[in-house]
Amino acid sequence: MRKKLIIFLSLIFLPFLLKAQIQAFKDSIIQISGITMTADSLRAIPAVSILVKGQHRGTISNTQGVFSIVAFKGDTLTFSAVGFRKKDYKIPATLKGNAYSMIQLMTEDTVFLSETIIRPYPTKREFEKAFVSMDIPDDMYEVARKNNESAKIRALARSIPIDAGGAYNVFMQKQQQSLYYAGQMPPQNIFNPLAWAQFIEAWKRGDFKRKD
Repeated sequence: MRKKLIIFLSLIFLPFLLKAQIQAFKDSIIQISGITMTADSLRAIPAVSILVKGQHRGTISNTQGVFSIVAFKGDTLTFSAVGFRKKDYKIPATLKGNAYSMIQLMTEDTVFLSETIIRPYPTKREFEKAFVSMDIPDDMYEVARKNNESAKIRALARSIPIDAGGAYNVFMQKQQQSLYYAGQMPPQNIFNPLAWAQFIEAWKRGDFKRKD
């Protein structure tokens, strides 16, 4: 009989207990909103990491230093940013309501690093060996000089097609020649010594060789 009475009373008071627990849980949640600023000039600090201490969750302030995070009353927020000292803020457990606004001031932190010497080679001897055998690339003047060599120009002339200006000049020469000898037979260059000299020079250069 006593056991039944306990079960009956539990069923009656259980909704009230659950309601009280839910209300206490709601009251313990708080949304912290604020802005991160420098302590000396009150300048907004962007990209500040705000983490709930002991938990794997947090947020980052925006470009204006504004942030917002949901936590529990009594939690500790850790503010950290590059170039500033880390700052902890413990949320008071006695805060009323579920929203709180704050301004977090941060102090700049100057870090002096020790001198570091970076060497491309472990020893001086290896550096000297690599320096002597180094293949130094041509500078712009040397590249231009090689491109202006007569042999290089002839080789490029065989492979590079004629441009618009060159095609226009050839067309105009053909037009002038046709108009100059209009109504008569054009002269034959078979007995022209200059033409034979140009032909022999072209033969020596290999202009008539088959190009694969």
